[in-house]
Amino acid sequence: MPDLERFPDFIRTLPEVDVPFEGARGWLLEGSTQQVVFMQFSETIAVPEHQHDDQWELALAGAVELDCGGTSTRYESGERFFIPAGTPHSATVHAGYRALIVFNSPDRYKPKH
Repeated sequence: MPDLERFPDFIRTLPEVDVPFEGARGWLLEGSTQQVVFMQFSETIAVPEHQHDDQWELALAGAVELDCGGTSTRYESGERFFIPAGTPHSATVHAGYRALIVFNSPDRYKPKH
């Protein structure tokens, strides 16, 4: 039986992204105009307010609290959300959270060297 607490080996062999937070890891699948990041968090992290191009996210495990447009919403496994380009947002990402994140940008994250 596969270990459902982590991404499968073929995902974890993708290039790892340079994430600016301790306790967060991600793997990058990219095309010429978008990026897909498989992200996991081993620690609870407060992500400060920021903005970027469109983001669509599917929670795979755990929970994240997203503050967007003055509203705070908790998302858990199986739920998804969309953040339009240029929208300021912040989050509290709880330990154990895993997500599939699609960015409408070819350079949201850089590979780790």
